[in-house]
Amino acid sequence: MAFDGDGPDPIDVHVGGRVRARRQLLKLSQAALADRLGVTFQQVQKYERGANRISASTLYRVAAALSAPMGYFFEGLADTVDGEADAAALARVEQADALFAVPGGAELARAFPAIHAPTRGALVTLVRAIAGDKDLNRSLPARAAGRA
Repeated sequence: MAFDGDGPDPIDVHVGGRVRARRQLLKLSQAALADRLGVTFQQVQKYERGANRISASTLYRVAAALSAPMGYFFEGLADTVDGEADAAALARVEQADALFAVPGGAELARAFPAIHAPTRGALVTLVRAIAGDKDLNRSLPARAAGRA
């Protein structure tokens, strides 16, 4: 992932987005996370936007505060060894980030696994119909729809 020095580093933006997604999944406010980290909620906002870099020590504390392994924050990034991104993994992370970015998305993600499989499949079909996106049928794995 090349960075031209203009604006926030894409890695910082990615890591910040993962912090936001995890925080929202846990129903934790920015202020509550800030209290756990000993920073202001404005600082958490800057971390989540990628405007401020998260140091290694702070990321360690963020991971502990959000009960997440350190690697969680880097899932979906390009492989740093050979420089090739796992496109499927990146697409999954981007889809999850998009879900958590909309109001109600985190609640939906928390509740979805608790729905009985046949009902889950019907719900996915309904959502696809409402969204009117025929390509959505190909982009969701069968197990997400409850057909696994």
